[in-house]
Amino acid sequence: MVEVLDPVAAAVAGELRLLDPAVRASRAEASRLLDPEFTEVGASGRRWTREEMLAELPGMEGSAARGPRHEVSRMAGVALAPGLVHLTYETVAGGRRVRRSSLWRHAADGTGAPWRLYHHQGTPVPDGA
Repeated sequence: MVEVLDPVAAAVAGELRLLDPAVRASRAEASRLLDPEFTEVGASGRRWTREEMLAELPGMEGSAARGPRHEVSRMAGVALAPGLVHLTYETVAGGRRVRRSSLWRHAADGTGAPWRLYHHQGTPVPDGA
């Protein structure tokens, strides 16, 4: 696999991989994309650590090969600083729309993907909004 040099494009590619059911179902693949210091504030309000996320991800919505998938829209990104990218987008899965925000940081240590998800937050969108 050739590394994408554009940091925003690399973060977008990583985010889309994390929404792929095959990656979500594989602890090894997902762990390559999550930063060692990963945290998340989920749409439920729950705070997740990297280990909690890796343990639960295979059973979460959008992880089953034949189940509902996350439909992604309005994905946009900006490089905040060298090695740090902010993405925003929306997903719809199972009829629920969520606005999402992710921070990706560059990791040159060679132990995982060159860009890894550092922090993620999902906020449910109320009906009619």
